[in-house]
Amino acid sequence: MKFILGRKLNMTQIYDATGRAIPVTAVAVRGNVITQVRTSEIDGYSALQVGEGSRNPNRINKAQKGHFKDLGSFSSLREFRLDPANAVTAKVGDKIELSNFTVGEIVTVSATSKGKGFQGVVKRHGFHGGPRSHGQKHSEREPGSIGGGLRTHVPVGMRMAGRMGSERITVRNLKVTHIDPEENVMYVSGAIPGRRGTLVEIVSQN
Repeated sequence: MKFILGRKLNMTQIYDATGRAIPVTAVAVRGNVITQVRTSEIDGYSALQVGEGSRNPNRINKAQKGHFKDLGSFSSLREFRLDPANAVTAKVGDKIELSNFTVGEIVTVSATSKGKGFQGVVKRHGFHGGPRSHGQKHSEREPGSIGGGLRTHVPVGMRMAGRMGSERITVRNLKVTHIDPEENVMYVSGAIPGRRGTLVEIVSQN
């Protein structure tokens, strides 16, 4: 199982051998270091904890400093679950390099989507709103009935206005189209969730 952490840069396009333009997302990969190895005997599950990036040491609390020890000061931590049947050969302090991935590899990308604040039902759920004919005044984007009748409460799961975005989104079956080892940038086909600078988790499906 191969995985790595990166930061979303921007979308662009590259051209294949036939001249076809392929939309891609650029992901910058900074230092990835294994900070902890979890085992089923001690922790109840198998996983690798990975630290990414760097941060001002003065902004890290004592508990984190004791956990990181001499590994560095990381801006983010993520855990990747492993199959307990497979032996874990990684050790604390090992680095995860971009060179582990190859062009053409199929990956799964997870990130936090853009936050859009409080939105109405038209934008949040795709409601059509009320008719624009006569007899309507301010109901163009109203939700309409929420199910009155004999109900004395709003049913669970009723689609209404509320906070939109800022959710963990996973996109599968994306392809690594290009790798720039000098700039430490990976180009993944298609769009991935999040704004510029969002932490991105990339896991190989191969």
